[in-house]
Amino acid sequence: MSRTALKSSKLLNFANIYQSLSKRYASKLVYKEYGDPVKVILKEEDPELSPGPKEVLVRMLAAPVNPADINTIQGKYPSKPPLPAIPGNEGVGVVEKAGPEVSTIAEGDRVVPLTANLGTWRTHLVLPTSNVLKVPKTLGLVEASTLTVNPCTAYRMLRDFAPLKPGDTVIQNGANSACGQNVIQICRSWGIRTVNVVRNRPEIDQLKAYLTDLGATYVLTEEEIRSTKIFQTEKLDKPKLALNCVGGKSALEIMRYLQNGSPIVTYGGMSREPLTVPTSALIFKDIQAVGFWMTRWSKENSDSVERLEMFEELISMMTNNDLKGPAYEMVKFDNYSEALMNTMTVKGMIGKKFILDFS
Repeated sequence: MSRTALKSSKLLNFANIYQSLSKRYASKLVYKEYGDPVKVILKEEDPELSPGPKEVLVRMLAAPVNPADINTIQGKYPSKPPLPAIPGNEGVGVVEKAGPEVSTIAEGDRVVPLTANLGTWRTHLVLPTSNVLKVPKTLGLVEASTLTVNPCTAYRMLRDFAPLKPGDTVIQNGANSACGQNVIQICRSWGIRTVNVVRNRPEIDQLKAYLTDLGATYVLTEEEIRSTKIFQTEKLDKPKLALNCVGGKSALEIMRYLQNGSPIVTYGGMSREPLTVPTSALIFKDIQAVGFWMTRWSKENSDSVERLEMFEELISMMTNNDLKGPAYEMVKFDNYSEALMNTMTVKGMIGKKFILDFS
C-alpha cells in the first residue's frame, strides 16, 4: 500500500472512530417479559433518532411512575403493549428538533405526549405532532408531567356522570390518592362540596389538614363515615355523585348516602374486593353503578372538542394555582429502580408520585 493510500486509510479510520464517539445516544427502559418490574426492567441505549417530515424529536424532562404502569409491566393491566415494550404513559418534554413540514410546534416548545403506551420512560422519543400537546412553559414540571391521567380522570368523572352545580355534594373514597386530590381541588374551583373518605392511620390529623387545605369540605375515616350525621342534620345535601377507587365495604358505605337516581362511578379497586350493590339500592333508590377508564375515553375522543376544552381548563386551573400537582419525589433516571420499588410499596398508595428526572 502506498504512503498516500495508508495515510488516507488512517484518516478514514480516525473519522469513523470520531463519528462513533460523537454520535448521540438515547437511553430507554425496556421490558421483554411480564413480571416483577424491578427484575424485568432493563436500561438500554439506542442511537438517537431523527424526526420525519411531520414529527418532532422530544427530549424528556420528567415522567411519573404510576400504579397502572406497574400493573402493565406485571401483565395485570387490561392494556398490554406488544413486547418488548418501553413503559410509561405520561410525561413532559422539550422539542429538540421539528420535521420540515411541522408548523404548529417549534424547537424549544414544551409538549406532553397524548397517546397511551407511547413509552415515556426514555430520554428521547420521536412523535407525530398529532400525538403531542403543546403546553405553556409557565406550567409546572410536575403538573405538566402528570396532566393526562389523574387530573383528566377527575375532570371527566365530575363532568360526565351527574349534572353538578355549585352547592352540590360529591362523596369519594381513596380521597388522598392522586386522583382524589384532583377531585377535591376541581370541586373547590367549581363551588362543589366534597365528603372525602380515607383510611385511618397514625398521622390522620396531618392528612385531614392537608386535604382540607386543598379544599375538602369534610374528611372522614372509613370508621367515621359509617356513623356520620352530616347529612341527617342537613349540614350538607346528600351527594349527587359517588366516586369509588377502593371497592368492598368502603364503596358500600359511600353508596348508601347517595340521592335517589344518582351514580356511583368506579375507576379503581385498591382493596381488591368486589363492588357489591344491594338490591334495595337498585330497586328503590335507582342507584346507578357504572365504571370509568380514562384510557378508553381518550381513545374514543382523541380528536374531540371536549378533550381540547378539558386540557385548556385544567391547564388554566394549574397556571392559576387552583389545581396543584400531587405530592412528589423526583428520582434521577439512572436510579429508576428506586422509583419502581417505592411505587409498589405503601409509599405509592398515599397519593405521592415518584417522578423520573431526566435532567
